[in-house]
Amino acid sequence: MLKSFKDLPSIIQKKRCLELKKTSDNKYVILGMTYGAHDTSAALMIDGQVIAACEQERFDLIKHSRSFPKEAITECMKIGHVSWDEVNEISVGFEYIDKIRKVYLEPALIDEARIEFLITDIERIKTFYNMEKIIRHETDFNGTIKFFRHHKAHLASAYYPSGFNEALLVSFDGMGEIETGMIGRGIDGKIEVLHDNVLYPHSLGLLYSAITFFLGWQINCDEGIIMGLAPWGDYNARIPDYDKSYLEVFEDIVIITGKYEYEINLDWIAYHQKRDTWVSDRFKNIFGQKREKNDSLMGHHRNIAAALQKRLEDVVLAQLNEARKEYGLSKLCIAGGVGLNCSLNGKIVDSGLFDEVFVQPAAGDAGIAYGSILLSESQRLGNGLRPSKDHNFYLGSRYENDEIESVLIESGYSYDAPKNLAAVTAKSLADGLIIGWFQGASEFGPRALGNRSILCRPYPEIQRDHINSRVKFREEFRPFAPAVLSEYTEEFFQIKQESPHMLIACEVKPDKKQIIPAVVHVDDSCRVQTVKESNNREFYKLLKEFHKITNCPVLLNTSFNVKGQPIVNTPKQAVDCFLSTNIDVLVIGKYILKK
Repeated sequence: MLKSFKDLPSIIQKKRCLELKKTSDNKYVILGMTYGAHDTSAALMIDGQVIAACEQERFDLIKHSRSFPKEAITECMKIGHVSWDEVNEISVGFEYIDKIRKVYLEPALIDEARIEFLITDIERIKTFYNMEKIIRHETDFNGTIKFFRHHKAHLASAYYPSGFNEALLVSFDGMGEIETGMIGRGIDGKIEVLHDNVLYPHSLGLLYSAITFFLGWQINCDEGIIMGLAPWGDYNARIPDYDKSYLEVFEDIVIITGKYEYEINLDWIAYHQKRDTWVSDRFKNIFGQKREKNDSLMGHHRNIAAALQKRLEDVVLAQLNEARKEYGLSKLCIAGGVGLNCSLNGKIVDSGLFDEVFVQPAAGDAGIAYGSILLSESQRLGNGLRPSKDHNFYLGSRYENDEIESVLIESGYSYDAPKNLAAVTAKSLADGLIIGWFQGASEFGPRALGNRSILCRPYPEIQRDHINSRVKFREEFRPFAPAVLSEYTEEFFQIKQESPHMLIACEVKPDKKQIIPAVVHVDDSCRVQTVKESNNREFYKLLKEFHKITNCPVLLNTSFNVKGQPIVNTPKQAVDCFLSTNIDVLVIGKYILKK
């Protein structure tokens, strides 16, 4: 078990640690973690500044990992140059005892069918019950451990880096302890919970997962595929042999019961009874049997996805409309797994309800670690933590050029180190080559924001199909995101605010569709990433050089991975992915590697 950085094998890491140790006295160190859910992660704060944040999946290579985030913790501490004896407290965004009591024990006492569910989940319950013991065992930490409400940690993760002094705060996901969402407000650095009364099993997030499962994809992993599939369907289409449209059925499934309340009609779902079923026999009687992974994708599958997405948007927008009227707050912060639905976020922005919307880039459960350290720091200061605009979520693993070069030497391939890396890379992109781009610190969250990216020019349209089939090895209907120089955003896209984290969908301006067809979805939408020099200097330089050559300020940007695998994290992973796909060129640190 790693207790200090003296155990790290790298000589370079030892040196860095020793150098920083001299100046690290009297610092206040908070280590945050997500554990007990999917997307386990760690985050590190030193004297009120977030230094690092890492997801466990990048180390154990299990996408959306549920494992204890041991390697993620170690990496955060390496980045921050701290050892265990310097950690003042650990913060966790999960009140586990409340979950055991309200989700498992109390329902089993009044509903015999819930006993089987409890038995099925017994190993997970044991993990929850022993959470503090597990944390201490895995870390050998004897100090203070604080536990915060799951959804309040979500709210904090979006509020404090937004820069908004006053804002409405919302979180929707599968579930926290028992709440499946939360609405709050942030004023002067303090978070007030306004509504948290939608309780499991009534959950927009779990319903979305249930339909993901029914359509043949993996829960807590592939919900984004359903979002991408939705524009291909027609939610107003009539269901064969049933006197309702697809949307009308989903209006029966999700019933709005109050200004901030809704219910899931339990006649349609089964995830609260059996984990391997997710939808009820009634659902199957109307929509047919579950689609298996390799089955053909039919029209009614697309229509189901479309209706689900539309109902999600309608329910969330109805709540936000009420909150805007009641509380008068003109800015909005979004977190929670549903916050990763960029189509929904685009509808929120387009509604005009709010002057500005901020979506936390690690909006899913990974962001709980980040939010928990912010809550802990706010508590330490007596609720005196003030929001500050922080769009820099490049908080993960980073490597020096000498570390990168040692991996390149081991690969046996020749490589170059051009004087003007951006210009050389831009020329390759302009020539139609596909680039693996590995620079600086890895991104925190599921979106590649220009440090762990696969890049190519956004034209011709067939470029999209080529990357889907020959590089990413995924479904042909999946869209890609445009990364655009911030100063050209409004020239190309119908959006009037920053979107640095690729989490807001918007329409492409009609006269620009033919210029960037490979990043335009079937409904003319794009999941745009606006790039400023202040956020990512190297990526901005590359876009500038590409614009200089082509007069196009946009690149196609997708995550540096293949379907089913986490985004590459290390130089070796980048080289391996490059060699096993049809990526043409790898640009890694200051080096260029060609096949």
